[in-house]
Order: sequence, then C-alpha cells, then structure tokens
Amino acid sequence: MRLAYKIILDFIEPNARVLDLGCGDGSLLSMLIKERHCTGTGVEIDEDAIYKCVENGISVSHGDIDTELLDYTDKRFDYVILNESLQEVLHPKKVILEALRVGKKVIVGIPNFCHWDARAQIFFEGRVPVTKELPHEWFDTPNLRFLSLKDFRHFCRKNDIKILAEKTIAGDKIISLEPNLFAKIGLYLLEK
Repeated sequence: MRLAYKIILDFIEPNARVLDLGCGDGSLLSMLIKERHCTGTGVEIDEDAIYKCVENGISVSHGDIDTELLDYTDKRFDYVILNESLQEVLHPKKVILEALRVGKKVIVGIPNFCHWDARAQIFFEGRVPVTKELPHEWFDTPNLRFLSLKDFRHFCRKNDIKILAEKTIAGDKIISLEPNLFAKIGLYLLEK
C-alpha cells in the first residue's frame, strides 16, 4: 500500500460517505470501501480511467471537477478527496471552497514543486524539473499550478481554512524536518 493512501485511510473515519475528485482508476476509493467500509463515488474526466472504475465496481461520474460540485448539496459527504488533482484544475480556490461546502472535511494531496530535487534541476540544469512525482515535461504536463507546501499553508490561512492534520512524505517516509525542502508530497485534512 502506498504511504499516501495509508495516510488518507488514517484520516477517514469508518463508514464515511466519500467523494473522490479526480479519482483516476478508483484504486483509492476501492481501498476505502474495503478497509473503512465507506460508501463512495468518484468524479473523473479521463474516459479510460472511468472504464477501469466501472470494471472494478466503483461508482464514478464523468465530469470536470472545476464545475462538477455545483450539483451537490451542502455537507452531502463526510469527506471530499482531492489527491494530486488540485494542481490540474483551472480554479483551485473555487474547487477547494466548493469541496468544503459539499464535504464536512476535505483531504488534499499535492506534489511539492519546491522539493530540493526540483530546485536543483532548475538551478543546475536551467530546466523545468522532471521527477518521479512530476514525471511530465513542461509541454505535456497535466499540471496547471505549481505550488509548494508553504504556498498551500498560506492559501489556507488566507482563506480561513483550518488544517486539522498535515503529513508530508518522500517515498515511503514521513518527513518532519524542513518538509518544504525535503517532502515530495503534502497531505492535508481540512475543515471550514
């Protein structure tokens, strides 16, 4: 089990109602259903990923998470998950605020674009970084936003969003010392 998935699993209470935005092939939702007995649905834009969800028995709707949340009522879900999908949306502030409207709590997982390896590639090679966590070159990346862990914390403070829990990781290790420099992924449990 990927460490990020284990952390998300730990964030979520058993029997919760979950909405996974940008759910991909549904593997996280599948794990939550099996391990935490959650009821869940996903939203995904990639048709191939949707077929994989359906093949695995995961409830999913085809949609763009920039606009999909408007149809949901307030606090319909216990948790809304944006795991490594926030950097791919056009309007991240709107998406987070809408996620906080439809969910009691929101889990956000972001790649850290200020990890030391990315910084070194920019400094020494003079090129946009390509890493295991950021595998695309500038011309074919799905990422529209390039943010650091500090940027995300600042965003939350500025918008009166409570960070209930924060875990930062690199590979299979939790990073506590200088996470903005050494962590490759940040995971946040939020509440408004």
